[in-house]
Amino acid sequence: MRVLVIEDERALADAVARGLRREGMAVDTAYDGTNGHEMALTTRYDVVVLDRDLPGVHGDEICIDLVRAGLLTRVLMLTASGSVAERVEGLDLGADDYLAKPFAFDELVARVRALGRRATPAAPPVLRVADVELDPAKRGARRDGRMLDLTRKEFGVLEELIKARGGVVSSEELLERVWDANADPFTTTVRVTVMTLRRKLGDPPLIETVVGAGYRITAA
Repeated sequence: MRVLVIEDERALADAVARGLRREGMAVDTAYDGTNGHEMALTTRYDVVVLDRDLPGVHGDEICIDLVRAGLLTRVLMLTASGSVAERVEGLDLGADDYLAKPFAFDELVARVRALGRRATPAAPPVLRVADVELDPAKRGARRDGRMLDLTRKEFGVLEELIKARGGVVSSEELLERVWDANADPFTTTVRVTVMTLRRKLGDPPLIETVVGAGYRITAA
């Protein structure tokens, strides 16, 4: 899952980003509305954690423009006010969820995950293909009942391949979905990660390389 945090309080933005990364998400940050607006509309994010009162472009405007653009990105709006009127106003602008500051980080994670599952196609809480079971919320993976000791990136790659439902996922797409804006587009990290993931999954081989296109997992 790829997330954008737009928050002008740098300490808070960085803390949220670090915490979400620990949960295995790829996270970018923007510290003002101008940069956040551009990033949100040019990169495909699953969820945008959006502070409402931003310098530059206001959070309300960013939310409205995301809705107008017809993007599948889900918006979790943050605000210092937790009044019912504020929540209703934010939801009426097109936000998918609303969280008042201060908030419990565990609740933020749960809400981000819930919004991520509402992407298209919708992903169930526990992902399954062949004899592999993946639980993104618990960061657990099994094959034929055997626990898999996966790194965050290996877990993310496996998650994206299963969610593709047999479709081919390119290296570029994996780099975009599992890593973040700081990833080198010319790196071999995707190929290396897939190689180690294959080794940990064991036999029979599960991940297929489609030459010139990317990787896929089929139920067969």
